[in-house]
Amino acid sequence: MSVNSLSSSVPRSSGRIARPKIDSITLAILTALYLIAFTNRTFFSRAFEYFDNHLALLAFSFGLTCLFAALAIAFSVKYLIKPVLILMILSAASAAWFMDQFGAIIDVNMIRNAAITTSSEAGHLITPAFLLHMAVFGILPSLLVCWVKVQHRNFLAKLRWNLTAIVPLVLIGIACGISSARSIASVTRIHKDLILTFNPLLPIGNAVGFVLASEADRNIVAAPLGTDAKVAGPTPSGKPRVLVIVTGETARAENFSLGGYGRETNPELKKRDITYFSQVSSCGTATAVSVPCMFSNLKRSGYSHRAGLASENLLDVLGHAGITTEWWENNTGSQNVANRTVMRSFSNANDPRFCKSNECLDDAMIDQLDTWLSNIKGDSVLVLHQLGSHGPAYYQRYTPEFARFTPECSTAEIGNCDRQSVVNTYDNTILYTDHILASVIDKLKARENSIDPAMIYMSDHGESLGENGLYLHGAPYIIAPSQQTHVPFVLWQGAEMKASVDAGCLTKRAGEEASHDNLFHTALGMMAVKTSVYTPQLDVLSACRTPASGANS
Repeated sequence: MSVNSLSSSVPRSSGRIARPKIDSITLAILTALYLIAFTNRTFFSRAFEYFDNHLALLAFSFGLTCLFAALAIAFSVKYLIKPVLILMILSAASAAWFMDQFGAIIDVNMIRNAAITTSSEAGHLITPAFLLHMAVFGILPSLLVCWVKVQHRNFLAKLRWNLTAIVPLVLIGIACGISSARSIASVTRIHKDLILTFNPLLPIGNAVGFVLASEADRNIVAAPLGTDAKVAGPTPSGKPRVLVIVTGETARAENFSLGGYGRETNPELKKRDITYFSQVSSCGTATAVSVPCMFSNLKRSGYSHRAGLASENLLDVLGHAGITTEWWENNTGSQNVANRTVMRSFSNANDPRFCKSNECLDDAMIDQLDTWLSNIKGDSVLVLHQLGSHGPAYYQRYTPEFARFTPECSTAEIGNCDRQSVVNTYDNTILYTDHILASVIDKLKARENSIDPAMIYMSDHGESLGENGLYLHGAPYIIAPSQQTHVPFVLWQGAEMKASVDAGCLTKRAGEEASHDNLFHTALGMMAVKTSVYTPQLDVLSACRTPASGANS
């Protein structure tokens, strides 16, 4: 036999590692077990805390595992199994990071908030630690799913085998639930956040819900509101009314020294003649909810994303009354509030004095305020939407002279900082906001000879700084801590407007409960707008105005 013929008869090694073969049901079950074990730390830590009966906890956990495995097997068909499992893995890995690191719950509102996130804001969240986490817990397992060769049976055989696995798993899951039904029902009723953290079913389900709702929302047209609006009359001096509404970002009342916080975080505002409302609740816990809600007349009880889109808002009603309105944006957008008014964006101003990496300090808006005031021709309302105290990169929200509380947490990876340094850095952002508000007041006061000015400051929501393991914001309102819903509300009135309000009455009103529901009606009252959609009881100044004020009543 020749050498050539011998070599051709011997199998040659390709040098490649053979792809392992695996049954589709086995792959589905292994993936389900992986997701349960490695991406549900938050879920199981809360379950362990909430369940007093450990047998009930075991039944609950094992039952959910069986039901989830059954669901995974349901997708174990050719051409579908790998995409579905990879989607589950990547979604679960991403959701696990934000739940484990910040205590976030990935509901529809959180997904909506993420959808409006700017590239610079996303950059603060997509950190090296996040990327490493995704590589280990998301990409690597996904590559393994891609690599293995799945063995499939014909359709009838697959149906029979899948049902043979699914039916027992479902029955076991149901049996586990029934065996501890009383304990499970009690825990899930009291602790509604538990099921919301089950990963990846809830995040994926909420993402699908968000996409479907967004498609349905595209054709919504805002219905006219307050088209009968008109200004009651001129001011006694004949000067135009000018109201600046500062929509704060992520400022929580708990850290305002005006409300009793132990640190002096409002040194400039306390020297101005302001009124501080100390018992104010927000409409939501995220910008995408609170901002459109606070400018609507729907109140928190009647607000929904779709209802907000379907109606005009405060700026529209002011416009119907002939008042000039303008929105200055230094955050993630007006959330459709300024769709029908003049809007100016500052986040991409690229002014080196205030801006870097497509983010600008709020001083960029203050720098332009004098020019706007110089061009006032009549009654006007300007909204300043702050970057404020938006996290997690708190250290980038103020200039060096406001770094008074140290040590700072000089990273967006706040989990790497001790809690006190996180609080220090957040308090510095409140100091800077205090300066911004004082600057607005000073510029308005300097022009009292030509305008009748006022300022409203109201934060959209608060922030968690590690209390009970929670960071940032966006918790479902029903379980949100007070740190995310108790917000500051500051009112300043120029001399002419202040003269028309009983000071003692206002001081008393400032200590009573208020909310985002009051902004719409208070602004209309301050601008003396008469309209059928104005409710005096929701105007915090209504009961304190003197009859001769000329304002709405």
